[in-house]
Amino acid sequence: MRAKPAVILVGLVLCAVSAPLFAHHSFAATYFEDQKATIHGTLVEFGYRNPHSLVTVDVTDPKTLQQVRWTIEWASATRLAREGVIADTLQPGDQVTILGHPSRNLEDHRLHMWGIARPSDGWKWGHAID
Repeated sequence: MRAKPAVILVGLVLCAVSAPLFAHHSFAATYFEDQKATIHGTLVEFGYRNPHSLVTVDVTDPKTLQQVRWTIEWASATRLAREGVIADTLQPGDQVTILGHPSRNLEDHRLHMWGIARPSDGWKWGHAID
C-alpha cells in the first residue's frame, strides 16, 4: 500500500514537467520557415518576457508610404539573457533592421525573429543581416 502515494507523486511530477511542452506552438504552422523578409523601422516596444519576447516596430510601407506596425516574435527572456540581451537593450525610438520568417498570413505584419541590428551603434543579435 505504501507504493500508491509514490506512484501518484511520480505521476503528478511527470504531468507538471510535461505540461509546458503541450502549450508550445509550432513556428512552422504560423510562419514560412523557408522564407525570409527584412524590415527597417522605428522600435515602438520591446516586451522582454517568457515564453517569447515581442518587438513592435513601425515600418514605412514602400508602396503606400504609410506607417505599418509590425510584431516580431523573438526568443524567451531567459534565452536572451543568456545571450547578453537584457530588458533595456532596445529602447523605443531605436532604428532597427530585422530579418525574420514572415507570417503565413501576410496581413498580420508579423515575423519570427532571425536577426536584428541597430545601425546607430553596430549592435547585432542572431543571424547576419544583408
